[in-house]
Amino acid sequence: MERIEVIALRVRSEVMPSMRARAWAARLSPRSVWVRAWTFMDVIRTGLVTPVWCTSWRQDATTLIGPLLDIPPLPHVDLPRPRITTSHPNGYLWKRDHVDGWLGDAPAVWIDDDFTDLDHSWAAERTTSGVPTLLVQPDPHVGLRAEHLAATRAWASRLRDTRTAAPAAPVETEAA
Repeated sequence: MERIEVIALRVRSEVMPSMRARAWAARLSPRSVWVRAWTFMDVIRTGLVTPVWCTSWRQDATTLIGPLLDIPPLPHVDLPRPRITTSHPNGYLWKRDHVDGWLGDAPAVWIDDDFTDLDHSWAAERTTSGVPTLLVQPDPHVGLRAEHLAATRAWASRLRDTRTAAPAAPVETEAA
């Protein structure tokens, strides 16, 4: 089956990962995290998607956040550490260029609460060019909800069904 990436699991924090990250994560409660882990794990278990962390926590997300949510170790997009004062220095989410390069031509669902109209245009352009891309944007004050994951699962199922559907048999005609 073709790889469909889900770039997800953005964790709300008031601090950036640093030397204090481990101490902060130790105080993290499930209410501080925007993920409904059991629903997320249901989506993972379908085998339709490959989840990947895309967070400024980088690989620390797997070791510090994942265990608190009973999420198995996941790969991560190796994001740089830019010196920026806004998450949209070019009018779109700063991660996008790195994600775009990392994804290549893989279909993707990207879940983040910080997209701009330019990010949505990027996703539409990818889809138009034959690379299905779905952006899911939870409310930053509410977080990832079951309906976001249901939409992700439905989208991935439709994509799989479309791509695995057998082509119609050619119609044979008799010569006169």
